[in-house]
Formats: sequence, C-alpha cells, structure tokens
Amino acid sequence: MDLVIRDARVIDGTGGASYRADVGVHEGRITEIRREGEGDGPRLAGAKTVDAQGLALAPGFIDMHAHSDLALLRDPDHSAKAAQGVTLEVIGQDGLSYAPVDDRTLAQVRQAITGWNGDGNDIDFDWRTVGEYLDRLDRQGTAVNAAYLIPQGTVRMYAVGWDDRPATAAEVEHMKQLVAEGMEQGAVGMSSGLTYTPGMYADDSELTELCKVVAQFNGYYCPHHRSYGAGALQAYEEMVNLTRTANCPLHLAHATMNFGVNKGKAPDLLALLDDALAGGADITLDTYPYTPGCTTLVAMLPSWASEGGPDAILARLQDDETAEKIRHHMEVIGADGCHGVPIEWDKIEISGVSDPGLASCVGKTIAESAAQRGEEPWITGRRLLINDKLGSTILQHVGHEENVQAIMRHPVHTGGSDGILQGFKPHPRAYGTFPQYLGRYVRELGVLTLEDCVAHLTGRPAARLRLPDRGLVREGYRADLVLFDPETVAAGSTFDAPRTLPTGIPHVLIDGKFVMKDGRRTDILAGGSVRRTP
Repeated sequence: MDLVIRDARVIDGTGGASYRADVGVHEGRITEIRREGEGDGPRLAGAKTVDAQGLALAPGFIDMHAHSDLALLRDPDHSAKAAQGVTLEVIGQDGLSYAPVDDRTLAQVRQAITGWNGDGNDIDFDWRTVGEYLDRLDRQGTAVNAAYLIPQGTVRMYAVGWDDRPATAAEVEHMKQLVAEGMEQGAVGMSSGLTYTPGMYADDSELTELCKVVAQFNGYYCPHHRSYGAGALQAYEEMVNLTRTANCPLHLAHATMNFGVNKGKAPDLLALLDDALAGGADITLDTYPYTPGCTTLVAMLPSWASEGGPDAILARLQDDETAEKIRHHMEVIGADGCHGVPIEWDKIEISGVSDPGLASCVGKTIAESAAQRGEEPWITGRRLLINDKLGSTILQHVGHEENVQAIMRHPVHTGGSDGILQGFKPHPRAYGTFPQYLGRYVRELGVLTLEDCVAHLTGRPAARLRLPDRGLVREGYRADLVLFDPETVAAGSTFDAPRTLPTGIPHVLIDGKFVMKDGRRTDILAGGSVRRTP
C-alpha cells in the first residue's frame, strides 16, 4: 500500500462508536481497515507509515457554506481551510458568484461582492459557464476540493438585470435554461441570497420554477432566506413550502435565529422543521459555532435602494434627499436588508475595507467611529459606503448562544463556516469553525459527543451532496482524511487574532496525499472540483 495509518481511533462519520484500527491507503482510496484484535496475520504494511498513537482518524471535514470562490484560485496555500481539516468546500453561496455570467454580469457581480472575495483584479476570469469555472479549478489545482452551487442572484442578474419586478415568462425560461446547463456541467444545486439584490427580487413562483429544474438533476436548494430577524419563522416556513411544492431537497444556509426578537426561539424553528420532516420533507441545514454574523455593510440597505446595481446604489447615497430616506428606512422602519429590524449601529463592527486608507475604521463599531468624529452613526456609515465603494465587510453582533447550541444538536444539522476570508479583521469562523466544534462544543461544553459531531461534519453533509465515496472512513472510499487530537484540538482564531491557525490537527490528506503534515501545510495541490454525480 502507499500508506498505512497505524493505531488510530477511527471515528468513521456514521455517528457510531469509535474503534482502534490500522487503515491502509492505496492510489487515493481506503483499501483496508483492520480493527484491533482482528486477524492473525502480519500488520498492514505500506511504502509510508504514520503511527497515529491513538489520534482520532476521521473523514475530511466538509464545509457546507464557504466563500472561497476566488481564494481557491488566488491562494494555493489556503491554510485557512486545510489546517482545519477541511477537505471539501461548497461554494457559490448566497446567490452570488462568478458563473454563469456574460461580460456585463461578471463586471457587476465582481463589484457587488468585493467585500466577500476581493475585487478580483488579481484573477484571470477566463471562464463564463459553470463548467468552465470548474474546469479552471481542475486545471490549476486547489488546496482542497470544491463543489459548486448555481447562484440564483447571478442567474437573475444575467437574465433579468437589477430591476425589482417579476420576471417575464421568457426570462423565467432563460433562467431555467441557465440552471439546467449549470447542473449538467456539474453543479450540486442552487443557492439564493434572498436579502441580497437582485436575487431577493424573485417571487416564490419564480424560485419554484428554478427549484423544479434543480430537482430534476437530483440537486438541492440552499437559500439564505428572506429574514433572520423580524420575519425569521415565516421566512423558514416559506422555504419549506416552496421546496415541497417543487419536490426539491432543501438545505437551509447558516440556519440561525438572530436579533433580540428571536432570543430563545430556536425551539420554534426546530418544531417547524420537525413537523416538515415528519411529513416527508427532505431538509438539512448548516450553522457556524459563533454568535456574530458577517456580511457586507451595503447588504444592510433597503432593497429599493439597491435596485439597478452598485452604480445606482452609490448615486442614491450621494443624493442627500434619497440618503435621508435610506436612513429613515434603516433606523426607524427596519430595512429588509437588515432583516426587518431597525439597525443598531453599536452592533455593526467593521471587519474589512477595500480601501486601505480607511483601515482606521476596522475593529470599531459604526457607533464608536461616529462618536470619535462627533457625528451621527448614519453619517459615518454613509461616508464609509461611498468612500469604500460598497466594499466594506461587517461583523453583526446579533446572535444568541442558546439558539446556536440548540440548533447544532438537531439530527439534520451540518457544519458550515460561512467564512469570508477578505478584510483586515475577518470573522474567526473562517479559520476556526471546525476545531471550534470539536474543542469548545464537544470537549469543553459537551453539547455533542465526539462521534456525533464528526458525523455532523462529514457523513451527513456527504449524504446531502449525494457523494457516493466520501464522508466516511470505509473501504473503497476516497482517502480524504484528518488526524486530530480530541484532547487538544482547538480554534486558534479569535476576534482579536482571526487568522491564527488551529491546534491539535497534525495531518490532513486528500486522495491519500498529505496537504497538512505534522501541522504544516505542504505544497501539494490535491484538490479540484467535485461535480454532481449523475
């Protein structure tokens, strides 16, 4: 064999009890698992041997919600994810990404999500279709694997534009064609960002038609739904009903209950999901193990202020009369971009800016920066939006720990970092989600058992992605594996030092190749696209 991992505590991804075993790997696959005490012959032998000395051996972790769409091309090292034990990321999230596009759409989406992925000036955008983007990942080679969701907002941008109106019948057919082509080319499903423009302009009938196409290809729908605040339960129910009408599996993105109006209300969400599951619905969800959220500052605006795209947004912000209407909507009424809740400027912390000249704002809330300047918070926020050309990212401190813990216990839960890698001070979830689950929520708090938690991060997401040979430690499966120490594994990243790598994860393999060895990133690019299985 190419490699034998000896004396490992195998946590196989099913949620079942762990066991001691030697595991043999050959040509990128697990070829033999010999449990302790089984067989009388000689021990497994290979060209290389790793003595696990009782370390936990698990399937590689699957990040069900990642924003590495350009980072995979820009940063071959990609230790942010590789060092966590992540071997597969699901990108194309929240309805906005870079395929399928034409030249116009590409320019617009690059500007719209600069805060998520950078402006892309360092990237050769030599693709336009989903298949061409996935081919680019394969041609270049990536640190970890990637599966892709067709971004519904980008599709609407392509076929309809940025107008807040129902799509015509011809436009709906165009969008259905784009979705079908993307699924044929290997996408695993479709995402939406229903608090982000222009995707949020789609009504339920339009989304249902697109979900029907996704279902025809055995994919799933992954919505960032219309509200995580004042209308959260209704927004969840809308997605459940929509996908049941379309007969399409549903995966709820970063399924949280945030803002003061939802404190302690996770049981209401879980009861809604349990009722749907009991009725035959196919539902999963993902969460990150932190309370603050992360998005862009421009996302907080009311949707009417974003109609027409980035240039139109900037024009409205620069007009005093229109800007005052935006302020009133955000501070008094509660903008749909802020989930129907009046914005609390003391909970909006700037985590990154596109213009280095604005770096003094990073790490401060809008309220703190405004107080330093002796002005109202809206004045500070408006100035930042204009001067940073909508590129600022934020941490939004609106979560509740009891909700986080209740949701992660649910049997359809999976892990997703929602990690934005841009900015001077990104959310620590980008570098710490998976060791945070294993260290804080398993070892320290006991919210999940180790075996159950590993299943949440491996076997369960692989089943949602319909991957026939990933997500379990099983003979014949791909050798995407992580060795970690359950007694020491921990997230190194904090809100003050968000790019600190984790501890207690010495080895990570993809297709049997070490992408992390002895706690250090190797130069191996073993990843590529993971496409929908026909």
